[in-house]
Amino acid sequence: MKLTLRVWRQKNAHADGAMSTYEVDGISSDMSFLEMLDTLNEELILKGEDPVAFDHDCREGICGACSLVINGDAHGPERTTTCQLHMRSFKDGDTIDIEPWRASAFPVIKDLVVDRSAFDRIIQAGGYITAPTGSAPEAHATPVPKPDADFAFEHAECIGCGACVAACPNGAAMLFTSAKVNHLNVLPQGAPERETRVLDMVAQMDAEGFGGCTLTGECATACPKGIPLVSITSMNKEWLRATRKVGNR
Repeated sequence: MKLTLRVWRQKNAHADGAMSTYEVDGISSDMSFLEMLDTLNEELILKGEDPVAFDHDCREGICGACSLVINGDAHGPERTTTCQLHMRSFKDGDTIDIEPWRASAFPVIKDLVVDRSAFDRIIQAGGYITAPTGSAPEAHATPVPKPDADFAFEHAECIGCGACVAACPNGAAMLFTSAKVNHLNVLPQGAPERETRVLDMVAQMDAEGFGGCTLTGECATACPKGIPLVSITSMNKEWLRATRKVGNR
């Protein structure tokens, strides 16, 4: 395939950015999207030009590092991660726009790389459980009802890629935060921090400058792991429960 790529180029966090146009040829439909970008970068390096900076790590749809807006969609036209998107989703002669995540809480570092450390700070605010010292407890010592286990596993699938933020017209991080709150709050192991977890993580989310949630649902549509929109309402219930319980102490 021969493709026209319009790629966001930005030298650093303080420089102005702009779309640059490149032509790539000989692209196989079996290539992943990142392999196509590798091909572009090889050509740029041979020409003595600066390669396009983009995030990637496992390239197996697990780590969430490879996060791009492709033709206006977070991760592109398929419901998957960018690394698992293949060029068979495009046609010969297509023009593809490639941009970084767009959110004030995700500042651009260079080209397509953004700083997502805001997510790390939300996790640090409460995304953990009490870990007593000593040996690990027996796995079946604390029974967990099947519906609760399924609920926890569903939300634990979140890989923190940020597609929910990039897709949201408000730049909200409610789906990410709710996934991290819900997968711990429903388990008995997460009970000691149940109230402080949701209050502290929501407070940190607001402090990071993410937008407000208006339940447009674009986040759940873009999520490559299928975190449901009901996750947000579940967290809202947890937040109301926690504010009432803390207020009555």
